[in-house]
Amino acid sequence: MTLDTEVSSLRQVPLFREVEPARLKLLAFTSERVHFEAGQRFFTRGDPADAAYLILDGEAAVSLDGPAGPIRLALLGANALVGEMGILADQPRSATVTAEGPTTALRIDRGVFLELLAQFPQISIAVMRELALRLEQTNQALVQSRA
Repeated sequence: MTLDTEVSSLRQVPLFREVEPARLKLLAFTSERVHFEAGQRFFTRGDPADAAYLILDGEAAVSLDGPAGPIRLALLGANALVGEMGILADQPRSATVTAEGPTTALRIDRGVFLELLAQFPQISIAVMRELALRLEQTNQALVQSRA
């Protein structure tokens, strides 16, 4: 896949719409396109948070191990960012992420991701909004599970 194709893919992602093409080209150049087969893990809970992943195509399940087996927390599709929480919190992975079927993602190294947030406040705000939305959804799920 060419660099221009990567940049075109990144331009489709709401998180990166405001980023100038030259910066997207640098992001595409410094990131790695990775493919996962069904059941293959992006990462496991407790792993070091060394990268964030932008899902380009396919779906990935976010889960935790519970007493009766894995508990699915979310199913993420195209344009979803995953793995950013560990980077932002400077903590190991808090959940396991597994491809539901064939999935393509862009692996954004930790340093590149942090630099991107520092250079583009609008991306930082978008990431904060997404995290706040996830927290609200988790709170709602907790309330419903207690009812």
